[in-house]
Amino acid sequence: MNAARKPAARIVKTTDESAVIRCAAGDGLIREEIWEDEKGNVVRYNLAFVNLQLCAKDHGRVLGYDTAHGQLHRHFAGRIEAMEARPYLEIFERFLAEVERLRGLTEL
Repeated sequence: MNAARKPAARIVKTTDESAVIRCAAGDGLIREEIWEDEKGNVVRYNLAFVNLQLCAKDHGRVLGYDTAHGQLHRHFAGRIEAMEARPYLEIFERFLAEVERLRGLTEL
């Protein structure tokens, strides 16, 4: 007996933004990508602060948070660490606070 299958949840990319920011080491870039389900819940995201003058590793990604592969990860200067899942807004605020501190550095 075949059970009826539920249709797959529809996930839509709702945010895809980049902004150049001034930093002590030279201009950097902030990226934000968000995917939401049909109810508006954030189900996937990618945050990145890129500055090749601060970090040559990981294509210049100094700091990043993403939920690739179904788990929250923090990227910092070429290193990756798994994190416990947290609400998107909590991670976003943490990311912005860290970027604000990193902007003032001329080297890591």
